Amino acid sequence: MNLVKFYGPADLASAWHFDRLNEVIAKFRAGTAPLTAVDAIELYNVYLYIDADLLPATYSPEEHAAVRDLRPSLIAAFSRFFSQIDDSNVISHVSDVGFLYSAELVELLGRNKAYDRCDPELMIKALTLAGVNLATMLGNKKLVTSYEGHVREALLADPKNAEHLVRKYLLKDASSDVHLPKSFSVSDSRDLLSGYLDSAGANLNYVRLIETAPVEPQNGIDAKIKLKAKRRAALMVEELFNQESALKIKTGTEVRLSDSQQEPVQVQLDEMVTTFTYSRRWLDETLDMASILNNFQHLFEFADNHALLTLPSYTSELGVFERLINSSGRRDYLTGAAYNAKEASSLIQTRLYQDYLASKNIGLEEVISWFFADYLRVEFKAENFSFAPSAAGSSYLEKARHLFAEMEGVVNQFKLFVQDGEVDRELLALTSDPVAYREVPSLLEGKYVYATEHNEIAGVLHTLFSDQSGLTYIKEALHDSSAARLLLLNKISYADFAAHQQRTVDELIRLGVLENTGTRVQFVGQQHVEVLYKLHDTQGAAYHRLTRQGRDYVDSIESRGWVSRESSLLTESEASYFNYLLNKTEFSNGPELRNKYLHGSQPPSASEAEHFHTYLTALKLLMSLVIKINDEFCLFYEEEGRS
Repeated sequence: MNLVKFYGPADLASAWHFDRLNEVIAKFRAGTAPLTAVDAIELYNVYLYIDADLLPATYSPEEHAAVRDLRPSLIAAFSRFFSQIDDSNVISHVSDVGFLYSAELVELLGRNKAYDRCDPELMIKALTLAGVNLATMLGNKKLVTSYEGHVREALLADPKNAEHLVRKYLLKDASSDVHLPKSFSVSDSRDLLSGYLDSAGANLNYVRLIETAPVEPQNGIDAKIKLKAKRRAALMVEELFNQESALKIKTGTEVRLSDSQQEPVQVQLDEMVTTFTYSRRWLDETLDMASILNNFQHLFEFADNHALLTLPSYTSELGVFERLINSSGRRDYLTGAAYNAKEASSLIQTRLYQDYLASKNIGLEEVISWFFADYLRVEFKAENFSFAPSAAGSSYLEKARHLFAEMEGVVNQFKLFVQDGEVDRELLALTSDPVAYREVPSLLEGKYVYATEHNEIAGVLHTLFSDQSGLTYIKEALHDSSAARLLLLNKISYADFAAHQQRTVDELIRLGVLENTGTRVQFVGQQHVEVLYKLHDTQGAAYHRLTRQGRDYVDSIESRGWVSRESSLLTESEASYFNYLLNKTEFSNGPELRNKYLHGSQPPSASEAEHFHTYLTALKLLMSLVIKINDEFCLFYEEEGRS
């Protein structure tokens, strides 16, 4: 565990390795050559640190330059070791490396042509003894190419190895890490997948990925394999819920109305059941059209105080195990428990409010119609917007179809207004293309702020907000779920941090995020925290909702390449949420509600209850669009007033 390990240039915890890094560099300068494969691989990791310019800040310019000059001799040293490996020493040199360095071992053996010199059986035996698994072997193209016959045999030896095919063809961001032998045929692929679906060790998540995958016969995934996967998945789910020993956990969402409650809303969590209790008095006092719409944003919390929707699935909400045990497909929308809870609560809140308003002879669709036809015209002089409510007495199938059509209608009206400053109804009648939610324009320039792929901002966001950051724990009595919370809620001095943590703190101070006042390590400014938190939490910040100081901070980090600004009605995450629910333009695992209902391809067995569920989803999405469009007009006229 004390060995130098390079985890990438964005890893701010790299400073943990600096003591050992200095030790290895000193020994190398003294003429110590690597005696074992572990020594040689550690030198390789030291080289990666130096090449990435991740060196202690305590180095003087002269020391820094001298260490950088070591790169050619380091390459020569670890390359020389691996160039000497052959049949006579491969077992003794390779077998004791261990899992920590398994990926580097396979890489360096390939770079130095050891696969050309060594007998396949000897090399694979040595790698197996070293703890190198088949997945790591498949990740190295040179190994697979050199030993393709042996690799093919290893793949076909166990149905469990079909999971490597799933990784290559179906899992998100994994295809480049899996190489298959040229001799591995389409028939091999299909047979391996079929055997996997029959095996007792099949993983339900992987079975579902095969079930929902597109038909790709060239990868062994044909209609029969998909049908087999569908049947196996159904059987596995049935067995899971029929187990007598299965843990029964009550989960869900409840909503209630209270005649005595003073607060607008109270939220109670009982084990895994969330109960929202709303004040009937509050609802009775907010029956005007504007207040009804405001209740969706502020009472039901469909959006935060910056009008960023809370409903999408954000990666910041995924738990540790949801991130670690991630079997999402290449075109899957990644969801977790938090997203599922939000979906359930937002639908049941919409249902509650619809029923409550109906008891007051108010229809939600009529409120939406008022917003577009009257509110925008009176408040912002935006003429010719319209929304037609569903016909009275329509079935929920008909209502759902109607709402999806009207939803695209109001979005196209807004697009025309942004482009031309008016809604030309004749021009609108010529518009028939489906809405591309990522491309709906904005009235505001540079409306949203997004983090770039710059290594510094990636490291800052991880260190401050990840529950896996090295700064979340000081001691038993001083820790929190994130470093940001720990620093904001506690008075922590520089000396309170351990030596390895101080190096990370030093880096955050150097980057202008933190400051050391002498008595406390704290954020340079409150606005810095707000901006960085938004970039992590909702994957974007609303520039025009920030204070002047917040905007200044965004401008400063934009000049450093940390963030970029773009203009659209919806953030990237919000647009992805709409695409997931409505169409197949971005994801393959969504319900595709818009496409199915407007094309009449919803399941013929769907019940009225299922159509009602879809109708509520359409209402919820329309309310979300109302929130976003209202925010656009309000901000635009505020900015116009300032100018």
